[in-house]
Amino acid sequence: MTALVERVRKLSRPARLTIIVSVAVLMMTIAEIVTGTTTLTSRSTASAALRLSIPILLAGLGGLYSERSGVVNIGLEGMMIAGTWFAAWGAWSFGPWEGVIFGLAGGALFGLLHALATVTFNVDHIVSGVAINILGLGAMRFLSSIVYTPETGGSVIQSPPVTGVSTLNFPFLSGGNLFGWHTPDFFGWLELQNIFLLSDFAGIFRGFTGGVSWLTLIGLALVPLSAWLLWRTAWGLRLRSCGEDPWAAESLGVPVLRMKYYAVVISGMLAGLAGGFLVLVQAGIYREGMTGGRGFIGLGAMIFGNWLPSGVLGGSLVFGFGDSLSFRGPAVVRSLILAVAIGLFAAAVYAVTRTRVRTAVIQALVAIGFLAFFLTVQVVPNQLLSATPYLITLLVLAAASQRLRMPAADGARYAKGEAR
Repeated sequence: MTALVERVRKLSRPARLTIIVSVAVLMMTIAEIVTGTTTLTSRSTASAALRLSIPILLAGLGGLYSERSGVVNIGLEGMMIAGTWFAAWGAWSFGPWEGVIFGLAGGALFGLLHALATVTFNVDHIVSGVAINILGLGAMRFLSSIVYTPETGGSVIQSPPVTGVSTLNFPFLSGGNLFGWHTPDFFGWLELQNIFLLSDFAGIFRGFTGGVSWLTLIGLALVPLSAWLLWRTAWGLRLRSCGEDPWAAESLGVPVLRMKYYAVVISGMLAGLAGGFLVLVQAGIYREGMTGGRGFIGLGAMIFGNWLPSGVLGGSLVFGFGDSLSFRGPAVVRSLILAVAIGLFAAAVYAVTRTRVRTAVIQALVAIGFLAFFLTVQVVPNQLLSATPYLITLLVLAAASQRLRMPAADGARYAKGEAR
C-alpha cells in the first residue's frame, strides 16, 4: 500500500488530479448503488454544477488578481451586484453581448473605486470592501428606481426580461450540429448503458459538453489564460511581486501603484462578468439580491485554491456541485453524505500510510459522524438542504487551511517612496 502511494505521489500533477477525480466519482457511484439514486452523477446534476460554478469561478479569479497584487478584495459581492444590473441594462437596451460588455464595465467601475480607496488613499482594505458591498446594493436599487419604471415591465427590484447568451452542444460528444448535420450523442448513449462507473463518467461529461453557454466557455478559458498571464509573462511577475514585497519591487523599478490599479480593476471586471453570467445565462432577468453571496463564496474558492487559477477552478466546481444538489432533493444530499463518509475513510487510510496518525484519527471520527447521520436520518431536513453549498464551503476551507500560503504582503498598506 505504501509503495502504491509513493508511486502516485511521483506522478505529474494532472495525473494525480485525474486519479483524485476518478476516485471521487467512484465513491459517488458506490453511494448511488447503496441508496438507489441515480442523480448524483447524472447529466442534469453535472450541467447544473458547471453552470452554478462559473459565477463563483469568475469571482474567485477576480479576487486572485487583486490579492496577488497585495490588495484584499472582499468587495467582490458588490462588484458582482453592479455587474448584474449593468449587464441586464445593456442586454435590455442593446443585446446580450452588449450586456456582457456593460457588465464588465460596471464591475470595473466599482473595482476602480476600491483601488482608489485602498491604493491611493490607503484606506483599510476590509473597510473599503465592506463599503463597496453596501454601495453596490444601494446604488443599483437607486438606478432601478430611475430606469425600470412600471411602464418598462420592471420595478425597483428587478429589470424587464432580457435575451440571454446562446448555448451549444459539442458535436459527436453531446449530439451537437455540424454544418447542419445532427451528430451522434456518444456520451448520452453511454450514459444509458448503465455500465458501472463508465456510465457515471458519461453522465458527467455529457453535462459538461451539452447545453453549454458561450460565457461558460469564456469563463473556463480564463483559467489557463490567467495562469499563463500571471506565471509566464513579465507583466504577471511584476504584479505578483507587488503582492509579495512591494518595497523590493519598487526598488527594481516596478510601478507598484499602477500595477495594483490594473489588478483591482481587472478584479472588478471579472466580478462584473460573474454578475452578468447570472443575468444572461442563469436567470434572464436582473433581480435584487440574485448574487446570493456568491462573491463571498468566490473568495472562499480563491482561498481553497491557494491563490492559484487551477485551484480556484477546483474550488468553484466543488461549491457549484454542492449548490446544484440543493435543488435535487433530500435523497441526493443523503447519497452525498454517504459518499463523503466513504471518502473520509479513504483519506484516513491514506493518512495512515503517510504515518499521520493524528490526522487519520480525526478523519475517521468525522467519517463515523457522517455515516451515523446517514444511517439515522432517512429524510434530510429542508434547512440542511438549502445550506448544503455553504456547509461544503466551510468544510472544504477547514480541510484546506493547513496548506495555504497567501501572498506575503496581501493587505499591507503601501505608499510610494516610504520604507516598510
